[in-house]
Amino acid sequence: MQQIPIQNIYYLLCYAWDKLDESDIVDVKAIGTTELIDLFAKILINCTSRLLKRGLDRDYIENEYIINGVKGKLDLSASVKKNTFPSNKTICQYDEFDYDILHNQILKMTISKLLRAKNLDKELKDELHRLFIKMPPISEIQIRNSHFKQVRLHRNNYNYEFVLKVCQIINENLFIDESSGKYKFKDFLQEEKAMARLFESFVRNFYKIEQSEFLVKKENIKWKLVSEKETDLLMLPIMPTDISLISSSRKIIIDTKYYKEAFKARYSQSQDKINSNHLYQLFSYLMNQESNIETTKNCEGILLYPAVGGDFRFSYTYENHRIRVLSINLDQDWFNIKRDLLEIISGE
Repeated sequence: MQQIPIQNIYYLLCYAWDKLDESDIVDVKAIGTTELIDLFAKILINCTSRLLKRGLDRDYIENEYIINGVKGKLDLSASVKKNTFPSNKTICQYDEFDYDILHNQILKMTISKLLRAKNLDKELKDELHRLFIKMPPISEIQIRNSHFKQVRLHRNNYNYEFVLKVCQIINENLFIDESSGKYKFKDFLQEEKAMARLFESFVRNFYKIEQSEFLVKKENIKWKLVSEKETDLLMLPIMPTDISLISSSRKIIIDTKYYKEAFKARYSQSQDKINSNHLYQLFSYLMNQESNIETTKNCEGILLYPAVGGDFRFSYTYENHRIRVLSINLDQDWFNIKRDLLEIISGE
């Protein structure tokens, strides 16, 4: 798949992360680069600058010190073991209000890694370095994916949520180049599983934000299979939709697909065909969701693919169900992407 413009990638992320209200962090129209690493560095710079102006988050951290007298909690066994009493000292544990907490450690370490990345724009690297030296003493850690789940966000530090998502995507895509010892940023757009999740979240949140006719949700559809044994029914797999749009008069099931090739070639012929597995899956959703509710009997199904450049639109009917196979061209002005996505569900 060809490259999606940098500006559109930024909007994809803002919608997917449900952070459209923070999209003004970066003026994407002013971005001249086509390098993903530069985009994420710019986001990180702007987010970190905001945090430093507001003041980095702090919390109480329990530390252990050898001190004169007693402060906080006396660690008697450690004091005896290290024989501190003859010198009138003790080992005590007490809390200090400090910046050295997990989300600041992730932020500072991510900046440190970017400073060692190849092909990062020099001006951006200089900006990152200036921010890095402004940050207070914070421990270096080896960032793992589990760290992002451990951060506890609340109303006093919610402004870290967006920058932590940026830090996570940076860390997931930076790797050491053994020949130079520097970090390289891989093209995460080629990671089909990650981009499939991103594209699905983008489309779902886009419809949650940009229209008011439909309730937007993921839906677990039950199989219309019967069995005398309850244990047999428990063996049936879950059938969750990517996106279900439900109103009083219409229902639409959208199944999003992110593949480098939207069509799977049949090499024995000169033409390509719609991926049969994708069509079977959508068809199964439509058949099994039917109930005595009228909107389920007329439920529409859409297979939606991202595309760069060429568009395609195919339309079919099965009984009362309208089935469409569509692409959304991500290589166009964002206004047109928004227009096309809303047109898909307009009912015209």
